[in-house]
Amino acid sequence: MRDGLRGLTTRGRSFLAAALAAAVSAVILGEKDLLRVAVLLAVLPLLAAAYVGRSRYKLACNRSLDPHRVPVGASSRVVLRLQNMSRLPTGTLLLEDRLPYALGSRPRVVLERLGAHQASSVAYTVRADVRGRYEVGPLVVRLTDPFGLCELTRSFPSVDQLTVIPQVTPLPSVRLPGEYAGSGSSRARSVAVHGEDDAATREYRMGDDLRRVHWKSTARTGELMVRREEQPWESRATVVLDTRGYGHRGDGPTASFEWAVSAAASIAVHLRQAGYKLRLVTGDGADVDATEAAGDGLLLDQLAEVRLDPRGDITTLVRQVRQRGDGGLIIGLFGAVSTAEAELLAGLRGNGATCVGFLLDSSTWLHLAPRARAEADHAHGAAALALLQSGWRVIGVDHGARLPALWPQAGRGSQGFALRAALAETVAGGVK
Repeated sequence: MRDGLRGLTTRGRSFLAAALAAAVSAVILGEKDLLRVAVLLAVLPLLAAAYVGRSRYKLACNRSLDPHRVPVGASSRVVLRLQNMSRLPTGTLLLEDRLPYALGSRPRVVLERLGAHQASSVAYTVRADVRGRYEVGPLVVRLTDPFGLCELTRSFPSVDQLTVIPQVTPLPSVRLPGEYAGSGSSRARSVAVHGEDDAATREYRMGDDLRRVHWKSTARTGELMVRREEQPWESRATVVLDTRGYGHRGDGPTASFEWAVSAAASIAVHLRQAGYKLRLVTGDGADVDATEAAGDGLLLDQLAEVRLDPRGDITTLVRQVRQRGDGGLIIGLFGAVSTAEAELLAGLRGNGATCVGFLLDSSTWLHLAPRARAEADHAHGAAALALLQSGWRVIGVDHGARLPALWPQAGRGSQGFALRAALAETVAGGVK
C-alpha cells in the first residue's frame, strides 16, 4: 500500500486534495451530501493505490537488435517481447526503453492488457549519426490503473549494445606496391643452394622456437635472430590512423577526422578482402590484428570507438608501428603534419616497407582568409615534399574528396602530387 501511495499521479493527488477541501467545507457548512462527495473523491485514489501497489506481476522481457552492428546513418530494429509469467492478467502497461541521446528520443508503447502466460511483442527503430558503442535499455515498465490515478515503475536490468561503425566505401581493385612480404618455398630453395649463411632472418620475438635461432646472424648483429625460411609468402599491410587532436579540423560527422576514420575502415576491409594479413594501428594506442575468425568485425568495432587524442604525437605513433614492423605495405592516414613530423615518419620505411600516405589538408575543412589560406597551403605542400623526399608515396586529400577516386593513386605513385606540391611551395614562397 505504501508503494501505491508513493506512486499517486498528479491526478490522484488532486483527487485527495479535492476530497480534503470538500470535507472541510462540509464540516463548516454542515452539508452531509458534500461529505459523501468528499468520501467518494478520497476512496477512488486509495483504491487505485491499493490495486496497483498489490499487483505482483511476473514479467519476462527479451530484447533483440537487428542488426547489432550498423554503419553511421543506418537504422537498427529493436524488438521487445514481454511475457506475463503469472496466472493473473495485467493492467495497462506503459513500456519505455531507455536510450542515449545520440539514438534519439525514448520510445514509449502502451500495452492494454496481458492475459495469464500471454506474450506480446513491440518494435521500434533507432538511428545514429555518430560512431560509437551505445547501450540500449534498460526497459522500464510503468504499471497504472484504468483511471490514471496511480503509477508504479518497474525496470529490467538487462541492456544490449548497439555498435555504430564508420561508413565503409567499396574501392576499385588496384595493384599496390610492396604486396608480398615474408618468405616461402623460393627462399627455402635459396637456402638449399647457397647454404645456411644466406637464410633470411628476423629479430627474435617472445614465443619463437629457440631451435630456429640463426647463431651466425646473431653474432654478426649482436641481437638474437631467428630463421624465416619456413614462413609462407603472404601479403601484409598495416593501416595507420593518426589521432592527434591538433592535426584535424571540423566538428561532428563532417570533420576531417571522421573522413580519416571512414577511409581507414574502407581500406582495411578492402585489403582484407584482397587477401592481406592486416594490422590496424591507431594513435590512441590500439594495435589490432585481423583474424579469419573475427572477420572485419574486430577492426570495425575498434574504429567505432576511436577518438581524437589531444596529447598524441607522431613520435609515439612511429614507435608503436615499429614495435612489430614486418615490412610489407604501410598505409597511413594523417592529419596536418609539420615538416619535422614528416621527417619522423621516414622511420616507418625500415625493413623494406612500402609506405603510402593519405595526407589530409585539414585546413580546407575551415573557412580561412586568403592570406591564412596561402600560409596553410604552403605548410601542407612543404610537409608533402618532406614525405616524398623520405620515400613515401603521398596522396593529398582536400575537403570533399572521395576515397574511391583517390585510391588508384596508391598504385600509380605520387608524381602528380609531387609536382603540385612543388608548385604550391613555389607560389606560396612568392606570396611572402
